[in-house]
Amino acid sequence: MRIPVRSGRTFRVDSPADHALVTLDLARELERVLEKFGMDTGNNDRFRVGIFFKPGIFGHHKVGRAVDIYAVGGLGLDKWKRLWDEARHRCSCIPNLAERRAMLEHEQERNMGWRLYKALQTCGEWSKPIGYPIQLFGPWTRSEGPWKQISNFLLKAHRDHIHVAK
Repeated sequence: MRIPVRSGRTFRVDSPADHALVTLDLARELERVLEKFGMDTGNNDRFRVGIFFKPGIFGHHKVGRAVDIYAVGGLGLDKWKRLWDEARHRCSCIPNLAERRAMLEHEQERNMGWRLYKALQTCGEWSKPIGYPIQLFGPWTRSEGPWKQISNFLLKAHRDHIHVAK
């Protein structure tokens, strides 16, 4: 049985319900993590951060054990990653360590894509099949983990979305 991921108090699902039809276990885990993410980013009942899912076609997706997130806060994850990379490049050009740190902290605070990835990484309990990596992939996987040894093929396949499975 598959059910849609439901909007919460601090986040709303902007995609059609059939874009995130998942098992009850995955739906509840995503709702819990997304609610915490929404609270941590200052959202509430009156202003909820939007999350956009698209259905996957392989493996865990077919049985509802996986879902792909393509946008947060109205902006695609590929765009959030581009903004992240640009800010990191600007930081690398600043000789003063304190200024670099302040600039990076500012980007960490404002970049909803990175913040969503970190929330999924630190707050979620995702599938880890025996002999396979933990099932959290996205544009930040190589730099943030949890499985930094991601292949170029997998990294390229997840450059514009975050994949999670339970």
